[in-house]
Amino acid sequence: MKIAFIYDAAYPWHIGGAEAIHYNEAKELAKKHEVHFFSMRWPGMARDFTYEGIHYHSLFDVTHDSLYNNSRRSISEAVLFSMSMFNIFRYRFDVVVSNQFPVLHLPLVRIYCWIFRCSMVLHVDEVWSRKYWKSYLGEFKGTFAHRLNSLFLRGADFYIANSSSTAKDLANEGMAAEKLRCFSPVINSKAMSKIRASHLPDNTILFSGRLIKEKRLDLWLSILEKVNKTSRVPVHGLIVGSGPEEESVRNMIDSKGLSNVVSMQGFFSSSQELYSAIKGSLAMLNMSEREGLSVISIESVALGTPVFLPKYTPIPKEISEMCNVYDTEKIVSNITHLLATGNKKEYLHRKANLKQFLSSHIPGVYDKIFSILQRN
Repeated sequence: MKIAFIYDAAYPWHIGGAEAIHYNEAKELAKKHEVHFFSMRWPGMARDFTYEGIHYHSLFDVTHDSLYNNSRRSISEAVLFSMSMFNIFRYRFDVVVSNQFPVLHLPLVRIYCWIFRCSMVLHVDEVWSRKYWKSYLGEFKGTFAHRLNSLFLRGADFYIANSSSTAKDLANEGMAAEKLRCFSPVINSKAMSKIRASHLPDNTILFSGRLIKEKRLDLWLSILEKVNKTSRVPVHGLIVGSGPEEESVRNMIDSKGLSNVVSMQGFFSSSQELYSAIKGSLAMLNMSEREGLSVISIESVALGTPVFLPKYTPIPKEISEMCNVYDTEKIVSNITHLLATGNKKEYLHRKANLKQFLSSHIPGVYDKIFSILQRN
């Protein structure tokens, strides 16, 4: 079959959970099918090239900084990506697998599928409420965006939800159960079994992700500040990532007097380096208030590093129940306890849940989806 993947960001040129999932899927399917990937052109990408058996088509130049405007995803970049999707009409595909974001491209993809009688599979990472859209874009823009998003989500031939909570939200939007599958192929167990822990400073508490307001690095630093004051054992914080809040985070580190405790660095150049850092850390601390899945939490548990989350976490149950969910004070006391004992296993739970995130399931899941599409 000829399959097109569509997402504005492409791994490993742009690092993120959804990017890694699409990369895993495209790479696995390329072993059996002809797979193309349409994205924006991130630094280091050529215009048209083949990588890991995938035929990439990067449509226009973008930088990691231009993706955001005032700490929010750039609307102009979304418009440009949507317009650039006319390039897909140069090709003929049997199936188009598209991410829901950046939303504005979906009508054109649907028109393409209707004209050329191909199937459309939609990856959905988050279903934002009207309230959240308004908080993100303001009253008028947020209300309008919510209506457009609800409209554009409809019409796909099949839906892949990244978690049980996203699947529930889609069902509430009226998506039929027979057209919906919950699937997130995150873990390559063979590759992870070969990872060796990196030599990080002792007792490292890690964060890895985009530096945006929703990640609540302000609260993350407050936790480290309290741990540093209460623990008899020295703690080291490491923030890995980049984004529009980078300067603000650096200023907070200085203002809290944590320059000798917390260090920052950009994203690692490979998943192996990230996995080594995770395995070499004492714990992963994630205070994010907006997560559709939290791939980094799944990867951390798989690598034997416990994850600490706040009680308000939106992370789906199948993931959060493998982690340690506490209020702020209990996070501080439990990290302090972990520093004293060094017993990471004490904070690892329900690792059997990891089975549902294995990338080895990709061929079987997609074979079933393709079979359903062909019957319909």
